[in-house]
Amino acid sequence: MLQIFEKLGFLYQPYVLGIVSIGYVLGELGHYMIGVTSKAIAMDLHFGDIACQLNSTEYSLSDLPITCDKANSSEVCESYNINGTPYCEWNYNGLGLDYQILAGPSFMAVFTVVGVILGIAADKYNRVRILAVCTVVFSIAIILCGSVTEFWQLVLLRMIMAAGESGCNPLATGLLSDIFPEEKRALVMSVFNWGIYGGYGIAFPVGRYVPPLNAWGLGWRVTYYGTGIVALIVGVLTWFTLKEPPRTSIGEDASTGNTPTKKVTIWTIILDPRIIMLCLAASLRHCGGMCFAYNCDLYYQQYFPEYDLGWWLFAVTIIVGSIGVVVGGVVSDVFVAKMGIRSRVMVLAISQIIATPGAFGSVYFNPTWAMIFLGLSYFFAEMWFGILFAILVEIVPLHVRSTTVGVFLFVMNNIGGNLPIVVEPVSKAIGYRESLYIFYAGFYGISSIMFLFTIFLMDGPKPQPETAPAKDSGHDNDIFTTADETNLPTITAMVANTKNNTQETSRL
Repeated sequence: MLQIFEKLGFLYQPYVLGIVSIGYVLGELGHYMIGVTSKAIAMDLHFGDIACQLNSTEYSLSDLPITCDKANSSEVCESYNINGTPYCEWNYNGLGLDYQILAGPSFMAVFTVVGVILGIAADKYNRVRILAVCTVVFSIAIILCGSVTEFWQLVLLRMIMAAGESGCNPLATGLLSDIFPEEKRALVMSVFNWGIYGGYGIAFPVGRYVPPLNAWGLGWRVTYYGTGIVALIVGVLTWFTLKEPPRTSIGEDASTGNTPTKKVTIWTIILDPRIIMLCLAASLRHCGGMCFAYNCDLYYQQYFPEYDLGWWLFAVTIIVGSIGVVVGGVVSDVFVAKMGIRSRVMVLAISQIIATPGAFGSVYFNPTWAMIFLGLSYFFAEMWFGILFAILVEIVPLHVRSTTVGVFLFVMNNIGGNLPIVVEPVSKAIGYRESLYIFYAGFYGISSIMFLFTIFLMDGPKPQPETAPAKDSGHDNDIFTTADETNLPTITAMVANTKNNTQETSRL
């Protein structure tokens, strides 16, 4: 039996990546599905804006004598017809301040605060156990979302969902950085953080095409039941099949060797100019992404109601985004050995600069060209999250790594996650499309410039002592160093009996 485990040991690393990534995908699916199902939920629970909308698939906008959005009352709306057949309806459209609060602030208010708490806990306690509990919490919340009968119940459950999901990133980031070596780290972080876009992309077909099937008479509710049940299974697997890995120093922290140095605090880290600039840039980039995520489906339905773009949005997000994630991680990992951490920031900045025009085109053009530009944008845009957190864990010391990720996410999500609420008043003033120009494409552009400036705050590769391990080349250690983490005890793997075996399998 031990020989079988020993031979299959090489599968454990990808298995861990697979489990935590699938859990993240399901959590993000529950998070973003509100953007696709909001119209159906609003019609059921009665919240948000009421407007005149096209209710027929037989006509395109060019066929209509008067477009539905011209009506300002139910009587006028229902009077629009073609040969005596009404083509508009006066009903809830899924938009409005209620929706923006439900999608953004109600979720982010809890997500950010609990994320910091769980980040601190992750640096002290068993991360696998905490991650499993978090997964179970958000999975149960998603299931219960399918049973709500009042708007306030949905708000409360999204807050509970946020509390559970808030632990996914800081906990999994720490686990993966300890399990995988430096030369794979950006790719691994990119694959994991693609869960945001994986969940967001899957939400389009699930939210659009499953509710109309009205399976078991449940309508939109079945999407939440199904997502939550699968997530619950992943939570159980996380508890029973993953093992807590030994905590290891990486990046700048690892380059200190056994030299005793002053131990830094979390305040030293978060006040470092590199962290501040990265966090501000990431906050604006996150705001741009969240604005599009929360409004994408509703935007295309409002401006192009005759087009069914559900599968197109799914394909662009999942297929093109996946390729971008892999390419970004691989490119970053290839260059980091030669150019240091600065190379990761360079890949990050350049990718977002290229993605900005595509983001603008995805809103400016009609559906065909919009999807083309969205695909071009996604290819480069989706590189950012994994590379960002690969940078972060490599410039932060081991003893506060998860805490730092939690604080970073707290700031990033409070700014980037709550700013999208201003889309509603701005759209009322200048137009829905125009508001997305500003908060989606515009914030992409601003953040890319800020990432570019961050390059100059990062040190390039430095000569290493002859006794230094080759794998640490390309990293600097000017700021964050610790004295108590150079001789950390390792956890002996279940099949290791010798010193060599321990060194080889301690990542499992």
